[in-house]
Amino acid sequence: METKQVINWLQLFTDKVGENKAYLSDLDTPIGDGDHGANMARGTSEMMKSIEEKNPQTPTEVFKLAAMTLISKVGGASGPLYGSAFMGMTKASMQSDDLVSILEGGMSEIQKRGKSEPGEKTMLDTWSRVIESLKDGSLTEEKVKEISEETKEMKATKGRASYLGERSIGHIDPGAMSSSYLFETMIEAGVK
Repeated sequence: METKQVINWLQLFTDKVGENKAYLSDLDTPIGDGDHGANMARGTSEMMKSIEEKNPQTPTEVFKLAAMTLISKVGGASGPLYGSAFMGMTKASMQSDDLVSILEGGMSEIQKRGKSEPGEKTMLDTWSRVIESLKDGSLTEEKVKEISEETKEMKATKGRASYLGERSIGHIDPGAMSSSYLFETMIEAGVK
């Protein structure tokens, strides 16, 4: 895993979030606050600004800057959750440059912060399935899209969407979708 590749990955992620800002907020409107797209677009833009200004030299430094910026600049639940994910990736990348281990570090921090498990219609549903697919060598951009769309048929039991109960079924989870952008762009950037 090279620093330049990781920076390119996060730039592609930022671009994809920006391009899909309205869609992410539309997904969030029926089951959340309707601000997921705007919050994520603002936070990822700030993240890239910080990376350009500070010029990190290692993947660990990139992940740490991403974590700190997302925690401080993204509103709602997304900031702390994505920030925790990148902080977990920071810690894991100090021990290993294995992508699965790094992503597992991120997922573990999301679980701690969100007090959640896969199957509860959250971003974790994308993270857990992507990591499984990475392990068995079946991960493709197409598969990532399918994984996030599977949250549509789930009933939310965590987060604001859980207040809707059965009515949360039929809506794609916005965090699962923004996470799919993170993994689609990881593949696009060739991060391994």
